[in-house]
Amino acid sequence: MRVSRQQVEENKKTILEAAGRLFRERGFDAVTVTDVMKSAGLTHGGFYGYFSSKDDLIAQTLAGLRSETEPQTADLATVAQRYLSPAHRDDFGHGCPLAALGSEVSRQPQAARAEMSAFLERQFKRLGKIAPGSDEGQRRRAAIATSATMIGALILARMTDDPKLSDEILDETRAWLAAQDKQKSAADDRA
Repeated sequence: MRVSRQQVEENKKTILEAAGRLFRERGFDAVTVTDVMKSAGLTHGGFYGYFSSKDDLIAQTLAGLRSETEPQTADLATVAQRYLSPAHRDDFGHGCPLAALGSEVSRQPQAARAEMSAFLERQFKRLGKIAPGSDEGQRRRAAIATSATMIGALILARMTDDPKLSDEILDETRAWLAAQDKQKSAADDRA
């Protein structure tokens, strides 16, 4: 049975969404092509009609990922509040790909690393639009530091087996970032 071009595109989108969720939940090595296709509701045999290899699937999946930290507000404290929440910590499959896959991408082929680098640059640009600072360089520095702090805190909160410690990591990092944002804003107002 012949599949329409529209159905092919819908199938590919479904495969990429399933792969993105599974990779964030389990990591690249623990997910097979069969797992992805089954999760997408398709047969394993159709995989190579969409992708040349698992590495190609990984690269295309990373190219299509969106960030949970995409600012839709005017301040970093609100972004941190959402990002450093227990709900985000507990939702590996739909959460931040940087926290879930960052350390794994460093061992992937160049195409996957290039996609994650582009994702990271987009993240810095988005956060740089709302970061404190009197010029673009200061706002970029704040965006990078805030990203690194939030991603690191999320990784630490996820890795501990102590729920109280995990919550404390999230709470204290949110509080610290809010204080940094207020200090920087106050300094900017005085300048």
